[in-house]
Amino acid sequence: MSDTEQTPVLPFSELGLSDAVLKAVNQAGYETPSPIQAQSIAPLLEGRDLLGQAQTGTGKTAAFSLPLLSRIDVNAKTPQMLVLAPTRELAIQVAEAIQSYAKYMKGLHVLPVYGGQSMGIQLRQMQRNPQVIVGTPGRILDHIRRKTLKLGDLKSLVLDEADEMLRMGFIDDVETILKETPDNRQVALFSATMPGPIHRVATRYLKDPVEIRIKSKTTTMDTIDQRYWQVTGMHKLEALTRILEVEEFDAMIIFVRTKNATAELAEKLEARGYSSSPLNGDMNQAAREKAIQRMKKGQLDILVATDVAARGLDIERISHVINYDIPYDTESYVHRIGRTGRAGRTGTAILFVSPREKRMLFAIEKATRQPIEKMQLPSTEDIADRRVMQFTQMLSETIESQDLSFFQEVMAKYQESHDADPLEVAAALTYLVQKTRPLKPVVHVRPPRAEREQGSRRDNSNRSDRPSRERSPRRGNQDKPHRSEDGMQSYRIEVGRSHGVEVKNIVGAIANEAGIDSKDIGRISLQDDYSTLDLPEGMPKDLFQQLRKVWVCNKQLEISIVNSNDASAQPSDDNSRRKPRRSGKPRSRDRDASRRPRRGNND
Repeated sequence: MSDTEQTPVLPFSELGLSDAVLKAVNQAGYETPSPIQAQSIAPLLEGRDLLGQAQTGTGKTAAFSLPLLSRIDVNAKTPQMLVLAPTRELAIQVAEAIQSYAKYMKGLHVLPVYGGQSMGIQLRQMQRNPQVIVGTPGRILDHIRRKTLKLGDLKSLVLDEADEMLRMGFIDDVETILKETPDNRQVALFSATMPGPIHRVATRYLKDPVEIRIKSKTTTMDTIDQRYWQVTGMHKLEALTRILEVEEFDAMIIFVRTKNATAELAEKLEARGYSSSPLNGDMNQAAREKAIQRMKKGQLDILVATDVAARGLDIERISHVINYDIPYDTESYVHRIGRTGRAGRTGTAILFVSPREKRMLFAIEKATRQPIEKMQLPSTEDIADRRVMQFTQMLSETIESQDLSFFQEVMAKYQESHDADPLEVAAALTYLVQKTRPLKPVVHVRPPRAEREQGSRRDNSNRSDRPSRERSPRRGNQDKPHRSEDGMQSYRIEVGRSHGVEVKNIVGAIANEAGIDSKDIGRISLQDDYSTLDLPEGMPKDLFQQLRKVWVCNKQLEISIVNSNDASAQPSDDNSRRKPRRSGKPRSRDRDASRRPRRGNND
């Protein structure tokens, strides 16, 4: 296998990539390839098969995308490149990355294909004759069997995270797909580990492959407090503003992915009263140095930067690093947070993570050898307390440091002429001072979870006279209540042992459709005709609706929230409020039919 230490690292411009691909790489700000990219690009450009062992977060997507895109004929309107990924979330992520690398390849179409998405939508997209298809094995195989995907002209096939596909039970589907591809196609297989079944697939389907093993670099960050906030329904900018309100920071760098985003976010922060400036590669050297000098002198508190622009930046004042956009690989994360906690000083790093980016979070934890603690956003009460404290501190400093004799005379005359209470005068002045930054922020928020659940129980009890909408207890399934652990929510799905389902089928479906790592899926309890399971709290409503329609063992999950006191309870109002209320569970034809008046029984 190749030794990453011995291979000289050439810039992207000397690796032989096509002009269109190289232009996209340069615009993204990449300068030198990561080890996996440096060793993979040349053999893949030559048409060689490749067997790569590398962890998530090492830059594998660019390692295979850049060379394989360079070999595509955009004038040929047939699938030429197929990427298989274990999960829906990874398929979308890879497709988006490939699309960004191919932005200057006119006439090239990239299509993500995965379970859970409407087949009609995918069939219409197939008619656009995409040259690159990224998908999960099950849905790709479905299209092959329907003859809506023909691989006769396929040039290259990529198996991304093959060990994950093995763990999720997709390896048989992968082999079936491999058998449908031409004998002369190129295969690139990437896997974090190399278990026996994966090695057998490589031996059977790869021809004289170049073998690469990238040793994962682990880094300890003992001086940096690392936390993450899981992006939910709240807008990222609102979340960032709350964090800035309560965090004690001296100076801060906020990392985003694009040059345009640096200017946009810096402008929005300026509008909210924060002294901020962008820092990106489009700025000339004089402008960049001016921004850095302003921060060093304390004239600027926040830099909004891209990875390239912030390389080598060493400013003693920087106490916080916020990853507003999660980096593409773990090395970039380590470089980012390394801007704080330098020379023995302590620092804080905060990472914004969406549900589909959880895999990268786990890779970062492994690379830094530290668990990253989940943080709670500051409440409006926290913000109010913080503002009051800052105001009183400013008041004390003003009394100690300023000559207030003239203003005392003004207030004395006012008090004498209006017979005003001094406390009332002080309160009025406080009101005027805080108008632009209220000491008591007004934010419209949803009621706390406890109140919502209490309201839901009241609503459900008020509907107790509608037996047609209640689920009757099922004989033989009077089990103990399913109680979820802290931070988890219990759900019921309408598939059980009688349908032939196994735990691995449920885990695979949830992980694939929800982008939830299997490690985050809690206890699963199989019953005869339904099952219960625990998932992390705070599932977005669009994801909940998506999971309702997922099929397992020829049955839709029809997932619903479980009342903690009764395994067969109806979903709480937390879900039913999203649409006009009908019942705790969507009506099926059978239930609708059961409510229709029966002929001959009009009494």
